[in-house]
Amino acid sequence: MDILSRASRVSEAFVKLTDALVGQFDVLDMLHTLVEESVELLDAAAAGLLLADPSGNLQVLASTSDASHFVEVLQSQAGLGPCIDSYKTGKVVTLADIAAEGDRYPDFQAAALSQGFQSVHAIPMRVHPRAIGALNLFRNDKGEMSADDAAIGQALADVATISILQERTFRENAMVNEQLQRALNSRVLIEQAKGVIAQRSNVDMDEAFRRLRTYARNHSEAMHDSARSVISGALPL
Repeated sequence: MDILSRASRVSEAFVKLTDALVGQFDVLDMLHTLVEESVELLDAAAAGLLLADPSGNLQVLASTSDASHFVEVLQSQAGLGPCIDSYKTGKVVTLADIAAEGDRYPDFQAAALSQGFQSVHAIPMRVHPRAIGALNLFRNDKGEMSADDAAIGQALADVATISILQERTFRENAMVNEQLQRALNSRVLIEQAKGVIAQRSNVDMDEAFRRLRTYARNHSEAMHDSARSVISGALPL
C-alpha cells in the first residue's frame, strides 16, 4: 500500500466511524466497522473488541472471525489476557511473541496459538480516567506492530469510544452503562439469529452474520431488530 493510497484508506475509515455520530446510530454496526477497518488498515490478521458491562465484566461485542471471537471469549471468561490488562490499566499491552511472552496468560496463550496467532496488540478504549473496553489486534507473525500502525489503531479506538459515548451518555455514567447494556442485550439477539440462519441455510456463522447485517443495512434497520424478526420466524434469511 503506497503512502497516498494508505492515507486515503485511513481517511475513509475515519469517515465511516464518525458517520456514527450523526443520523441513525447502531452501536454494534459501528463496532463491527471498527474491527473490520482495523484489519484492513493495519498489520493484523484478525481483530476483536470487548466492552465492559455495568458490573465491569468484559463482553465480546465484535470480532472479524470465529477464531478471534473464540480467543476473546476465552480470555473474558478466564479474566486473564492482554485485552483484560489493557482495559484495567488503560494502557496498550503488546505480546510480540505469544509463545515466548504469553505464559502469564496460559489459557489465552494456548487458545491464540491454536488459532495461528503469533502476536497481539491490545488497545484501550479510553474515557479518562477509565477505560470502557479494549480492542485486540491479532497477527499471524511475531513482532511488534509498527509505531504508525499502533497510533492509527489507538485513534480508531478513540473515535469509536467517542461515538459510543456521544451527547448525553458522555456526561452521565448511568446513561453510559445503559447504552452499553443495550448493546450487550442486542448482541445476544444477534448471536441467536446467526445460529438460526446458519442452521436454516446451512452456512457458517460468519456468512450468517453477513446476511443479517446486509439485510439490516439494506432496509435501514438496526441489526437487533432484524435479528428479532429472524428468531420469531418473520424474516427468513
